[in-house]
Amino acid sequence: MRTDEILQTMLMYLILPLWLAAGFSDYLCHRAAHIERTSGWPESVLHLLEMAEMAIPVMAALFLEINAAVILLMIVCFLLHQATALWDLYYAAATREVGPIEQHVHSFLEMIPLMGLLLVVALHWDQFISLFGFASPRFDFVLKPRPLPWIYVATVLGAAVIFEILPYLEELWRGWRARRATRQSPIRLQ
Repeated sequence: MRTDEILQTMLMYLILPLWLAAGFSDYLCHRAAHIERTSGWPESVLHLLEMAEMAIPVMAALFLEINAAVILLMIVCFLLHQATALWDLYYAAATREVGPIEQHVHSFLEMIPLMGLLLVVALHWDQFISLFGFASPRFDFVLKPRPLPWIYVATVLGAAVIFEILPYLEELWRGWRARRATRQSPIRLQ
């Protein structure tokens, strides 16, 4: 097996599934911490924002030919995700206890995107260094000439819906319901 095949296999069958597992683990930590009663729906909105910031580069990697434009998009999304993750942590730590297991899961959620980005850069080094003027960059968004296997793409997208999107929407719904219940409960005088 060639080095580029090994790196692509690692990206597709190790990094991405591990990242999905870490995201679902984080959701389970939030559920166990009952964030709907502490930090509430605003923290869930931050989680959905982080997910969107990473969905863009993942979708680009799945469907687009990797070139300087796509790598730049991935870098920008990674930096935005890191900033939002820091905002999320500041907010969460101020409103609830963030336990050691959840903190450990967060370390995976912060570093796995970097590992994925580095593997993409290693696979497309010429386009990465072109961002710094060392080669001719391509700044177009075009579909992959050889698409990934449709069964792989369908599995990844299905897993993302089942283990990421739906759980975090449920988390948002729990927070929204708890907020409404708190606002509607009568004030009791002691």
